Amino acid sequence: MQAALNREFISGEDYLTGEEAGEMKHEYVGGDVYAMAGITREHNEIAQNIAFAIRSHLRGSPCRVFISDIKVRLAAPGEDVFYYPDVMVGCDTRDTERLFLR
Repeated sequence: MQAALNREFISGEDYLTGEEAGEMKHEYVGGDVYAMAGITREHNEIAQNIAFAIRSHLRGSPCRVFISDIKVRLAAPGEDVFYYPDVMVGCDTRDTERLFLR
């Protein structure tokens, strides 16, 4: 992760709007936006293998596996945080946002 691109406060809503329209991925921590580094083929293959193994294990359950293009939104005390985990599982049916899981 590199230094924040802009030291001005950016709201979580503005961040999400920019992410949906942009070509590069960024992570968001309490108003600061960070460009994400590219990944290697090996990294991508490991993430896929983990996702496939988890997906097989969860077959028949309400849970779904998501990889690198879906964000997770964390509620840290007093600030929003958005990360792009390599692999994550969502099981909460109340999680209906298109761009992220909570």
